[in-house]
Amino acid sequence: MSLAFVFPGQGSQSIGMLAGFADVPVVKATFDEASAALNQDLWQLVTEGPVEALGATVNTQPVMLAAGVAVWRAWLATGGAKPALLAGHSLGEYTALVAADVLGFADAVQLVRLRAQAMQDAVPAGEGAMAAVLGLADADVVAACAEAAQGDVVQAVNFNSPGQIVIAGAKAAVERACEAAKARGAKRAMLLPVSVPSHCDLMRPAAEVLRARLDGIALNTPSIPVLHNADVASYQDAGQIKDALVRQLYQPVRWVETVQAMAAQGATVFAECGPGKVLASLDKRIASEAQHVALTDAASFDALKALL
Repeated sequence: MSLAFVFPGQGSQSIGMLAGFADVPVVKATFDEASAALNQDLWQLVTEGPVEALGATVNTQPVMLAAGVAVWRAWLATGGAKPALLAGHSLGEYTALVAADVLGFADAVQLVRLRAQAMQDAVPAGEGAMAAVLGLADADVVAACAEAAQGDVVQAVNFNSPGQIVIAGAKAAVERACEAAKARGAKRAMLLPVSVPSHCDLMRPAAEVLRARLDGIALNTPSIPVLHNADVASYQDAGQIKDALVRQLYQPVRWVETVQAMAAQGATVFAECGPGKVLASLDKRIASEAQHVALTDAASFDALKALL
């Protein structure tokens, strides 16, 4: 069995999301490390909320990074095997890079806080939007966006699973694209409760802020290959990794292709490392012949080990 680990991004956060690891010392220690890097108590945010603060992009991104790294460290502490491949969905790509020893954890926590703030600053509140389109082929969603743009930005930005695509851009254009998608036969097209239109051209200003910060951060050669969202490729060179992270902000998350590529490279067991089961659900639809486990507690660790 060949093991791949995948790390979730924004959308999987919830208060109490690490309750299954409440008695695992390395989990709290990881959050202490992240909290010290930001001078903010992230553990309290995860365990007590409030939910509005946890859902704010500038908090969600470092919290989800810390949660993914905490579960990763907990897995290794139990003697869990290292995977052959890594990938992360959007923000989760940074978690994968920490797991691959490319980014130091404290550097990564501060980097994703800056990334989140730059994304929030790039588009004034209320002017951008994202929407999920269900039950429509990729090409039809792309065509609906092209029809609805009318000079504004609206693009297909997350190819999450067959028949599940997220679009993003200017709010009015996203609303038009939803109607155009329904006219083409989409089962549903609904706005998502997010404040930032991620992975579309409106994020180019944020990408330049990120590029400037990345220029000052040293990256190591990956100890485990990481497949990047923007081009479904893995890199050894620090410059190429930085460029992939910059482009990720304004290019689509090609998740279907990423999971397919991991399966093609021999992955037969996929483990979602972090809170929730979003990726495990998506991945089952993409690579149905593989085994899928969401690492949500100690029992799930045992279940994964039993597969290997």
